[in-house]
Amino acid sequence: MIDSDSNIAWHRAQLKKNRETLRDFEAGRFTIGEIAGSRKIERSIADLKRKIRQSEQIIAVYENHARRPRATDYQSLTSVRWSSWTARSI
Repeated sequence: MIDSDSNIAWHRAQLKKNRETLRDFEAGRFTIGEIAGSRKIERSIADLKRKIRQSEQIIAVYENHARRPRATDYQSLTSVRWSSWTARSI
C-alpha cells in the first residue's frame, strides 16, 4: 500500500520492523529460555509493544479519516459523513 502521507508510511515501516523484532525476542525467550538480564529484555519487549500500539493507533485514525465508501448504493453513501472528507485525504 502506497501512502501519500509520509508520516503514515513511516509508521507502517516501523510497525513492520517492530513486529519482527518483537517476534524474534519472544521466539528467543522460548528457544533459549530465561537468561541473565531478563529485566532488560522485558523492558525492551514492553517498549516494542508500546511502539506497536502507538503506530497501530495512528494508522487506524488515518485510515478511518481517509476511507471512502466501497459500495456506491444509496444506503451506503448516506451513512458517510461527507464533511470529514478533504480533497487531499487519499
